[in-house]
Amino acid sequence: MKKLAALFPGQGSQAVGMGWDLAEKWPVAAEVFESVDAGLGFPLSELCWNGPEGDLRLTENTQPALLAHSSAAWAVLAEAGLEVSAVAGHSLGEYSAVVAASGLDLADAARAVRLRGRLMQEAVPVGEGAMAAVIGLDDDAVETACREAEEAGEGTVAAVNFNSPGQVVIAGSAAAVVGAGERCIQRGARRALPLPVSAPFHSPLMAPAREGLTPTLHEIGFRPLSAPLYRNVDATAVSAPDDVRDGLIRQVDSPVLWAEIIRRMRADGFDTFVEVGTGSVLTGLVRRIDRSAVCYQAGTVESVEKVIAELL
Repeated sequence: MKKLAALFPGQGSQAVGMGWDLAEKWPVAAEVFESVDAGLGFPLSELCWNGPEGDLRLTENTQPALLAHSSAAWAVLAEAGLEVSAVAGHSLGEYSAVVAASGLDLADAARAVRLRGRLMQEAVPVGEGAMAAVIGLDDDAVETACREAEEAGEGTVAAVNFNSPGQVVIAGSAAAVVGAGERCIQRGARRALPLPVSAPFHSPLMAPAREGLTPTLHEIGFRPLSAPLYRNVDATAVSAPDDVRDGLIRQVDSPVLWAEIIRRMRADGFDTFVEVGTGSVLTGLVRRIDRSAVCYQAGTVESVEKVIAELL
């Protein structure tokens, strides 16, 4: 018997039109977008479905938009009877995972992630921070390169997303990211690819965003999860409200341990993963971490219907 987990994507997967077909076909998906619109006090759904793309890419809009799409797709799957034994989400996707596991009201989550996006953008002025994906180098070597760049006085830089073997994202001050990237190349990395983002997410420079978000997350009512959440900050499985909240607070300026999350899930017997929401980034990462894992994507009518047909 399959042991099933649901995975929820983070920022970077957004696209104009996301979720429109789900809302057209399934009333429960339309209700999700309506709930998010009401919670935020403006029609985010229109931005998701019709753009403009430039506005959708603003971090404070992107984060609730991705939450809405993942939650709409999950609502359809749940209504069809899909049950999972664990959840996990990449960065922002951790909020979608908590909502799916009944730990947080959708409207509260939407308001929290919109604030999260705004605070993360405001923490570092545009142009002063950067991120880059280092391809083809092991984790320790990437962390050493970051440490050397900091010791050389180039600024703050850290490994912030441990996505899969040979793929680590670094973030920090712009000059330090360039310097650390060059050191990674010297150490044998195939590429140090600058990412088109507006802030150095999950780096120590995000500390002001964490501090700004903390009071709001303490005001929100969290509930015990219906399925354990494997947290970004330490890859441990938690269900208690305080542990979930603590993880969401700490992840703002802490690394995302995605590869370790998937390894832990596989060690705990999970063999089938459904990526719920926009794109297939996490599906690709899971396959690079463990080629024996079975992966599905569920973000469009066609892909959601396939999951329902094959897993129910």
